[in-house]
Amino acid sequence: MYSTLEQKYKRIQQELMAGAGALVLVLLIGTLWYWLVEGWSWQDAAYMTVITLATVGYGETHPLGSRGRLFTIGLILMGVINIGYIVNRFTEAIIEGYFQEGIRLRQQRRLMESLLGHYIICGFSRTGRQIAKEFRSESVAFVVIDADMESIQRAQTEGYIAFQGDATLDDTLLKVGVERAICIVAALPSDAENLYTVLSAKTLNPQIRAIARASTEEAVQKLQRGGADAVVSPYITGGKRMAAAALRPQILDFVDGMLSGTDRQLYMEEFLLEEMACPFVGQSLQMAKLRSQTGALVLAIRRSDGSLIGGPTGDTVLMSGDTLICMGTAEQLRSLNKILGPINSQQLRRPKNS
Repeated sequence: MYSTLEQKYKRIQQELMAGAGALVLVLLIGTLWYWLVEGWSWQDAAYMTVITLATVGYGETHPLGSRGRLFTIGLILMGVINIGYIVNRFTEAIIEGYFQEGIRLRQQRRLMESLLGHYIICGFSRTGRQIAKEFRSESVAFVVIDADMESIQRAQTEGYIAFQGDATLDDTLLKVGVERAICIVAALPSDAENLYTVLSAKTLNPQIRAIARASTEEAVQKLQRGGADAVVSPYITGGKRMAAAALRPQILDFVDGMLSGTDRQLYMEEFLLEEMACPFVGQSLQMAKLRSQTGALVLAIRRSDGSLIGGPTGDTVLMSGDTLICMGTAEQLRSLNKILGPINSQQLRRPKNS
């Protein structure tokens, strides 16, 4: 499915090609008439056809009878109409910027084809816009998909890579490189659309992490069954946060500050341990001495089987596939990133306000 902009560009391109094809056909008809009917040579027939269509006012190459002059009048009319159509389409294309738009679309397509390990945001409503702001602040490469032209224009105005299309369709997801992406966020208004998007993304790229928005508890369950790795309900989450703000305000402010970087001091980050890249796999936390080397604190460890170890002790052994959830300053987390080795071939995201 092409976007509206692509459809308009392709339409004007097809119209110009059709006009050029019709002009070539008129040239061929005129040449064949003067050659076969009037009995002229190929060169004279082609020359007569060209000067007639160009309306340059030259005289007849050879004398013409009544039949030949009537045909020449018809040839002039066909040429004038055809050339007028081409000029009209070409002028419209220049005035409305179709050629510039075509260049921009090709540049955008090449840019999307070059994306690797990026994130995909489906839907640029209030939720999608906030996600995009967070991704930008984290220096994350991402692309926005939305079916609404106004939303796409707004995304482009804000400097985001945006593609107009239906995120529930495989063709749209393939155009934004879903097979090369590491995460897709389905933030569309409809729970059904989010479910279809997750199903399509998981089918095209089983390894992709899928985050989905849900409006109801029932939708949360269906999206989880559909393959979503995480489902967020703004209403449920918002209610829990409001309750936490009322009951444990200091804790909530502390955690929010680390997640968003608004306190400009402490941040939280996750690190995936790979056996071939991390030198500490098989060692205990005490032996690894991550805290003494970097100053960063390991808050929890998520095992590859999904089990979570909260507040790991010095005897906890680091294993391949573990995800370390750590807290520290921006510099401490950068130091930890260096000694742990590459993380899925990605650099540590730049913390906000650092």
